[in-house]
Amino acid sequence: MLKTASLLLIAGATLASGATLADSVNHRQHRQDKRIAQGIQSGQLTRNEAHTLREQRRAIRTEERAYRADGKFTRAERKDVQQDLNQSSRDIYQQKHDAEHS
Repeated sequence: MLKTASLLLIAGATLASGATLADSVNHRQHRQDKRIAQGIQSGQLTRNEAHTLREQRRAIRTEERAYRADGKFTRAERKDVQQDLNQSSRDIYQQKHDAEHS
């Protein structure tokens, strides 16, 4: 009985951590979308810069959907998406802080 309860706790924790990782990706995507919108509103991003950043964001979402299509989101796939999100974040920062303004 004790072993069964322990296994259920471990399985629950594993599922919860998987959901947390997926939520982490979604949360980062949402924050980046907000940063782009804020950059447009403040004039830090030109229309062309915002368009390019949004295209990059769409490509990442498409890649993530393809990875999840088989019902699995492996560690390597998560790492790839996280690296893409890291690059996207750097690009947003760079575009918001360059000399171009709308």
